[in-house]
Amino acid sequence: MTEIVIRQMQEGDLPEADRIMRLAFGTFLGLPDPMSFSGDADYIGTRYRADPPAALVAEIDGKVAGSNFALHWGSVGVFGPLTVHPDFWDRGVARRLLEETMGIFAKWQVKHAGLFTFAQSSKHVHLYQKFGFWPRFLTSIMSKPVDRVMDANLVRYSELSAAEKEQAVEACKNLTGGIYGGLDLRKEIHSIDKQRLGDTILTYDGGSLAGFATCHCGAGTETSSGNCYVKFATALSGPGSAERFDGLLDACESFAHSQGLSHIIAGVNTARHGAYRNMIARKFRTDIQGIAMHRPNEPGYNREDVYLIDDWR
Repeated sequence: MTEIVIRQMQEGDLPEADRIMRLAFGTFLGLPDPMSFSGDADYIGTRYRADPPAALVAEIDGKVAGSNFALHWGSVGVFGPLTVHPDFWDRGVARRLLEETMGIFAKWQVKHAGLFTFAQSSKHVHLYQKFGFWPRFLTSIMSKPVDRVMDANLVRYSELSAAEKEQAVEACKNLTGGIYGGLDLRKEIHSIDKQRLGDTILTYDGGSLAGFATCHCGAGTETSSGNCYVKFATALSGPGSAERFDGLLDACESFAHSQGLSHIIAGVNTARHGAYRNMIARKFRTDIQGIAMHRPNEPGYNREDVYLIDDWR
């Protein structure tokens, strides 16, 4: 095989990178039509536009063979989806993409890095272990119908003034920093707002931020038609965090209803036992589950007392 070249993704790479992503996942999962994977969702374009320098492609003989994306959440780094064309599986393409991704994490000086992968695939787990990632708890990707309208007091980030947006982002940073030092979702908040993928929902208690949720809505986002995907959400830590989390889930359901969406999708690491149990009690049910892998091999913010939604896909 000729040399594998890793470079930054360009706008013109998006159609082929998207095609390969669908083909790779659809083939791995054994779908009758591999290209049907993820329906009308868009992981590739949205993640590229969120942070172009953190989007990578692997090129062989001048053609795109795979891609990967790094997500910068302050002191935390996440990557994916990492996909390689099936014609080039087991030929070192994923390893080269990971080498470059680790370089990005080093530049960002992240303290904790993670990924979501298939728990049943020893090949995937073994590959990531070579880069210092270790399997820990399961992550459940859960969903529920939007079957009732909540009486929720919420603020939509998109409706704030520029000055109010700056204040809200700073408040979100302070809230997440109290959960894990340096955890900062500003890039996700800004990306959703700039690309008009959905909205960030803010809830308050006595004038102080009680929780927030970054939500993707419908086709062309990181979910498909009819769905509200809660990519990240968390409630203020400390006494009353479970109640604040419930209030945030109420706000997400109210927001989803206002957008005419039929289902809410949200992931939760099962190490966050309180959040996981609360979601089950609210009739969220697991659709798929995978394993969260951490570098270094420590909990990070996946702790029992943390009421937080994400899934690292």
